[in-house]
Amino acid sequence: MIIHPITPVYDENSKILILGSFPSVKSREDGFFYGHKQNRFWRVISSVFESETPITTEEKKKFLLQNRIAIWDVIASCDIEGSSDASIKNVTANDLTRILNNADIEKIFVNGKTAERYYNKYIKAEICREAICLPSTSPANAAWNVDRLVEAWKIIR
Repeated sequence: MIIHPITPVYDENSKILILGSFPSVKSREDGFFYGHKQNRFWRVISSVFESETPITTEEKKKFLLQNRIAIWDVIASCDIEGSSDASIKNVTANDLTRILNNADIEKIFVNGKTAERYYNKYIKAEICREAICLPSTSPANAAWNVDRLVEAWKIIR
């Protein structure tokens, strides 16, 4: 069983919440979201907001908060082999009320089908809110290049 090691990023001004499934090995090592160099998340959202791509953890946190974005993951703990979403078992979901009670979240987005599946299974009924599924920024989603991802992700603005 692996416990999610990264605290959510949000403040009282956050308007949108983006949820991944569970952090990769690299993200868990780095102690921050989307840490694998091949993951396109930071390139995509910085393009959506027409900003420089943040590099350091502090730059990433600042970028998120400046753009009123809260970020976390659906899964609080699970059994997982490496970073393989397909291997996820024994899921415990994160309690999103921690964010929802402290920020006026207008929309919830999930990064990919795995996050959507676990959101719908474990969280949706608890908080009675829909999540909009965006195409995954993972390198495993090779069918989507960065330009296509940016177009799809523009909905978060």
